[in-house]
Amino acid sequence: MKKKNVIIFFTDQQRFDTLGVHGNPMDLTPNLDYDAVRGTHFENAFTPQPVCLPARSCLQTGKYASETCCNTNGDSLSPDEKTLAHYFGDAGYKTGYFGKWHLNASCVGPFEKPQGGYQTWRAANIPEFVSDAYQTVVFDEKGEELKLPGYRVDAIVDEAIRYIDNNKDEPFYMMVSLLEPHMQNHRDDFPAPTGYSERYLDNWTPPDLKALGGTSASHLPGYYGMVKRIDESYGRIKDVLKSLDLLDDTIVVFTSDHGCHFKTRNNEYKRSCHDASIRIPMVWTGGQFTQGGRFPNLASLVDVPPTLLDACGIEIPEEMTGQSLLPLVERKEADLKKHAYIEISESHVGRCIRTARWKYSIRQTDNDIYVDDFLYDLQADPYELANLIGYESHQKVVDEMRSLLYSQFKEIGHDIPEIIDAPSKKSVQRKVYDYEVKL
Repeated sequence: MKKKNVIIFFTDQQRFDTLGVHGNPMDLTPNLDYDAVRGTHFENAFTPQPVCLPARSCLQTGKYASETCCNTNGDSLSPDEKTLAHYFGDAGYKTGYFGKWHLNASCVGPFEKPQGGYQTWRAANIPEFVSDAYQTVVFDEKGEELKLPGYRVDAIVDEAIRYIDNNKDEPFYMMVSLLEPHMQNHRDDFPAPTGYSERYLDNWTPPDLKALGGTSASHLPGYYGMVKRIDESYGRIKDVLKSLDLLDDTIVVFTSDHGCHFKTRNNEYKRSCHDASIRIPMVWTGGQFTQGGRFPNLASLVDVPPTLLDACGIEIPEEMTGQSLLPLVERKEADLKKHAYIEISESHVGRCIRTARWKYSIRQTDNDIYVDDFLYDLQADPYELANLIGYESHQKVVDEMRSLLYSQFKEIGHDIPEIIDAPSKKSVQRKVYDYEVKL
């Protein structure tokens, strides 16, 4: 049987609601919207860690960041950890990486082999520190610096397109990892292609940002311009696959490492339990994912590696914590989780459980004891503006969510921590019926 090619198209800090299929009216993502309707769309997808390096460790290994000791941007993925490149390489695939790596805290640009097991390498560890919007710098597998022409998104995608063309006759697995729509750190700016931010000066603002403000008024035009160019580049990749007659035999998954709350939940852009930080786009096409449908089931970045291996007939290793979503797509019976688990770091140490209806988060204190932090009713308050933690009416919900959190701790081999209840508050008109507790 012919092996399927695999492409992960990965962006940085892209909110789920930049996509039209998530209600954005700005027509930023016509290519992705097309594929979301005609491919497979996991409309409730989440990052397990809303910060760059930890999230990327989850995507490469299928494990939570705390399992690989990649808890902050100051950590590094151990060379002993097997990545997707190792699994696909062992199965006879060519492997290539293009763009942002950010899994080695000891360097900014190049670093020594084995470079995560990827054979072809056109990447920088932290590209925002060695390049700018129109000054793209990456390094090859020998560690040699390469300066690429064009806007940074286009420059990286051009390299990826050359790789696809050069390897079209044999199975390949590759990752296109863009920095955009992440800010350019040294300016705290979102540099869109020339003329693009001007298109979105009078823009649609998501309700959470409209209510809380932050830096969204100044940053959304550039952010939207970057998203627009990302979608155009994604469309270019799909056009190349079509022209080479590889479209049906190539699984493409589009997703992001985390979202962006524009300094509304803390003093930067992510590192919080809120959906603005943790909810991400996730669209699959090709192979078994053609006309797969739309799924409301909660999916996670840790589920991407086992799903890809499963779809390509490669045995899923026992050490992967994530679960294959393929049985769901193929309408087979599967005992899939009904919650997403999220770990918070750097701003504070937190742990979070999200179900379809509820979100519960705890925060670690100086003496390693946790305290209740947030409880949101996502049905009544989808933009998380009313923290219900401590309400007498919602104690049964807290108990249920805390039980889910305990079970998650046990699954990944963590000790059960002490959690202190939030101070009690009178419920006024609020009430939770028994049938609502487990929704």
